[in-house]
Amino acid sequence: MMSFTQFLQTVSTETLKRRSDGVTASTIASILSRNTLSIEDFYLLLSDGASGMLEEMAQKARSVTRKQFGNSIFLFTPLYISNICDNHCPYCSFAKQHSIVRKHLSLDEIKQEADSIAAKGIRHILVLTGESRRSASPEYIRSAVEILRERFSSITIEVYALTSDEYKMLIDAGVDGLTIYQETYNRELFKSLHSGGPKADYDFRINAPQRAAEAGMRNVALGALYGLDDWRMEAFVSGLHAYYLQNKFPSLEVSVSFPRLRPQAGEFSTAHIVSDRQFVQMLAATRLFLPYAGVTLSTRESKRFRSAVLPIGITKISAGVSTAVGGHSGDSSTAQFEIADSRSVLQVKSDLLQEGFQPVMHDWNYAYVR
Repeated sequence: MMSFTQFLQTVSTETLKRRSDGVTASTIASILSRNTLSIEDFYLLLSDGASGMLEEMAQKARSVTRKQFGNSIFLFTPLYISNICDNHCPYCSFAKQHSIVRKHLSLDEIKQEADSIAAKGIRHILVLTGESRRSASPEYIRSAVEILRERFSSITIEVYALTSDEYKMLIDAGVDGLTIYQETYNRELFKSLHSGGPKADYDFRINAPQRAAEAGMRNVALGALYGLDDWRMEAFVSGLHAYYLQNKFPSLEVSVSFPRLRPQAGEFSTAHIVSDRQFVQMLAATRLFLPYAGVTLSTRESKRFRSAVLPIGITKISAGVSTAVGGHSGDSSTAQFEIADSRSVLQVKSDLLQEGFQPVMHDWNYAYVR
């Protein structure tokens, strides 16, 4: 089966760049009149020339989202179980070189965290670790999943890239979803940002979603970390990655996300700050190109901004979030990044209802398919 990296070689970005030069409002209006978009259409919606048609793009994206997903917004909570990491990523607090409070939960501590989260009504959980096989081994993650499946109906993992056999082992234990970010699709930049650790292998990481799908994963979420490189190219390749997976695995639920850099440990800075307007453009363009894909919005964004962009294309949001290990039930570690929306699960539910959305706490149960 063709890999995503091989698929990318069939797309000429240089040709697309030439075609996007001088794109007009009438060109964008013509694209917005279509129900099915080509790869070129998607690229043009991300171009400078489309920015003047942002309101029209947002309105069309809102209509597409309501048609496919209604007013439902799916809620989940992340659970950090280890922040020990062997990577050398300058943009992340968990990176090995940073002097932070490290913590690795025991199985009893995982139970405590899980009980605290489950008491709030959440039934779908995202399990996160630092990228360290020696600490958060696949067997440790499996043991955590075996605890969590007694309390949650759906378990997604966000860990280092695994082999097909390891994904299959975790699926058999109760995992049904994978979230994994390429961070940047720019191969050379990726190499310079990841000088060591399991994340250093670009190809092994970028093909992890395909390995998970082949192993039987029910849903996969992917994307880039916005602020590391040019947002237009990152959004374009992220969208192509989701498009590729949807075509290769028709039964796979594919989601994308647009996390923007937030303050963290260390002194990393960027010249690629993504504005709110640019965020809305890539959100609307991606929704129109991928009408059936889920779109996740994290607490990296403020309550005000999350409320503003929810109608445009969002289908999943996190609530009651802590990005620290042990942050739900006891003494916690250094957080991975500062969150901008600290509302509780109850507050998020109440606000969604007031805004005309239907918060969904439970729409899948692993036990029913076993």
